[in-house]
Amino acid sequence: MTDQSNDADIDGKFLGTISSDFIHVCDTLKEGAYQIKARGISDYPIFPICKADLPFGQLLLGKNEVSTQWNYYASTADEFQQLGFIDKEKFDSFGETYKDPEEFCCLFVVDKEFTNFLFIPYPED
Repeated sequence: MTDQSNDADIDGKFLGTISSDFIHVCDTLKEGAYQIKARGISDYPIFPICKADLPFGQLLLGKNEVSTQWNYYASTADEFQQLGFIDKEKFDSFGETYKDPEEFCCLFVVDKEFTNFLFIPYPED
């Protein structure tokens, strides 16, 4: 897993729609990451996003409820490992590339054309 925040493969349409959504949902996602860590659930909160429904994670913000283009789910690296999205042998590597969840939001973008991790910095207060 590498830092995908500046990956040339990320089409501008993804960054545009994700960035415009992120402004509206970042506070909720940051609080969600804090709660996941504070409750001892995981040190690695992950927020899968998809324009359709996902069969994993907990729906946190539905696109119709918050007028966004993406649905936002809450999950963890542990769930991703159980689902086989992160190899057990590569979990340490994932942990090394994972960015501080107090400063960056770890999104897992799921779309027909693109599926990957994306780390987006939270806006500074």
